[in-house]
Amino acid sequence: MSDWPLQIFAALERHDVRQVVYVPDGGHARLIRAVQAAPAMRAVPLTTEEEGVALLAGAWLGGQRGVMLMQSSGVGNCVNMFSLVAQCRTPFVALVTMRGEWGEFNPWQVPMSRAAQTVTEAMGLRVLRADEPQDVAPAVEAALSMAFEGGSASAVFLGQRLIGAKNFMAEDRQ
Repeated sequence: MSDWPLQIFAALERHDVRQVVYVPDGGHARLIRAVQAAPAMRAVPLTTEEEGVALLAGAWLGGQRGVMLMQSSGVGNCVNMFSLVAQCRTPFVALVTMRGEWGEFNPWQVPMSRAAQTVTEAMGLRVLRADEPQDVAPAVEAALSMAFEGGSASAVFLGQRLIGAKNFMAEDRQ
């Protein structure tokens, strides 16, 4: 098992991230558990991704740094709320596990996967991508630095090849 989720967690600690908002996601499960166990961080589950954009803007206004964890399908839910980030120029980082790519079994995941980068960039966020374990830490470090030192908004897309294709049949047998 790769340690890239723990590398992300270490980067969040280094950048003094205090709030991590997320919609539950198997691709982020190890990272979510690490955040939940960290006394200095608050893990905030969401019912929908766009809530996270507003929560992180509020966290920033209140003096805390935060990031959002979501799947690529959640990008579509955030499009309108990304205007808050763009117009208010709040630092923003989303860590996005990609679905609808390599080995995807669910055809409903494919359309948003194809559009996620274009839509995210159209709303003013820079997209960085990690498809191999060695790409994760540098991409996350860059996104956190750009946000919290440079005041910009970005998303790191964690490719499906990195997180692995879901197979619910195999998971049901375990």
